[in-house]
Amino acid sequence: MASTNGLLRIAVPNKGALSQAASDMLREAGYRQREDAKRLTLIDEENGVEFFYLRPRDIALYVGEGTLDVGITGRDLLHDSGAKAEEVLPLGFGRSRFRFAGRTGAFTSLDELAGKRIATSYTGVVRTFLAEHGIEASVTRLDGAVETSIQLGVADVIADVVETGSTLRQAGLEPFGETILESEAVVITRSEAIDSAVYETFLRRIEGVLVARSYVMMDYDIRAQDVPAATQLAPGLEGPTVSPLHREGWVAVRVMVPRQGAQKLMDDLWAIGARAILLTDIHACRL
Repeated sequence: MASTNGLLRIAVPNKGALSQAASDMLREAGYRQREDAKRLTLIDEENGVEFFYLRPRDIALYVGEGTLDVGITGRDLLHDSGAKAEEVLPLGFGRSRFRFAGRTGAFTSLDELAGKRIATSYTGVVRTFLAEHGIEASVTRLDGAVETSIQLGVADVIADVVETGSTLRQAGLEPFGETILESEAVVITRSEAIDSAVYETFLRRIEGVLVARSYVMMDYDIRAQDVPAATQLAPGLEGPTVSPLHREGWVAVRVMVPRQGAQKLMDDLWAIGARAILLTDIHACRL
């Protein structure tokens, strides 16, 4: 570990699309977070961690060099940095896709990239991708607004984040070829495993938040004879909790179910005789 005061040192994005979502997740995991956006560090003595608020692009470098123990950053920034750090846990927010784009109708496949000039803010990601596909092309780094580089004659192709594609269309461009990288926010650390109970607790808490966001608790009453059919529909993680009711032949069932599709599941359970079906949020968990 890099810390000299016994605290786990964690890097958090200080601005940009990942910043607020990362802090929100850490709060949900029970960690203190800064109230002042200008604050650069924060010690959470009770939980044994110290947070450092840094530029998202720098986080992988600090972690890779061992200056900090853990970081939250984008997969794209990790890959682009070339740092000696690795992804530990995907976090499910800040998703984006990187693709090549050129003038509408000008390109149809990756083979046409050979010998072309490519402008991007993520030279490391693009060069790695080209090398893996055996494509030789010139890659130029530009920070921001890479779409204009083709119009200005600086590049033939760009490699950038593509969401709806509306920004590209406005610039007279269209994406082509396969996706370069699917990115999202991730927890990273050095290639060497951290031997720390505080680190293990940190990961367990974050995993608990991810599960709590993805699952809901479902309660319902049903005839005891219909429990096997209901369990087929909603088996839960370790199986449902089944308790007898005062009403003869009926039981109460509690089970964790995926948030996505929960409404349809309620309909299906109702159809086989379940009643008093309730959904409640899970605020935290340990599995």
